[in-house]
Amino acid sequence: MSAFGVLDIGASGANVHGQWLQVIAHNLANINTVRSADEEPFRQVLLHAQENNDDGGIGEGVRSYQLVESDADPMWVYDPDNPLASEEGYVVRPVVDMAGQMSDLIVAQRGYQMNLQVIRSGEEAYQAALRIGRQ
Repeated sequence: MSAFGVLDIGASGANVHGQWLQVIAHNLANINTVRSADEEPFRQVLLHAQENNDDGGIGEGVRSYQLVESDADPMWVYDPDNPLASEEGYVVRPVVDMAGQMSDLIVAQRGYQMNLQVIRSGEEAYQAALRIGRQ
């Protein structure tokens, strides 16, 4: 770990939470995206993260490592007036869990804010140490 490990860890956490916020925004932006019956529906994407521990020692923050699409079953909706409807009148709705995404949004936002606070606190501690060293 570097001398500024706290800053590195806070920055990695803020980076992952920022990416998570972008993924959630993408999912929510497509919550009303219907597709024709013969097309695959939009599926929410999940961001997987893991400890950033390349040397086998003490952890050095986190990193995102994989985007995974939901494997939940799509929902068919009867909407015969929709231009994308099948001959039977069905369209396929996106596979997005609105409640889950909103909960994740709160967690990701709070995580991002907390990591920024870690960075601020680390900077203040390093500045205090430099002031002590000058005296």
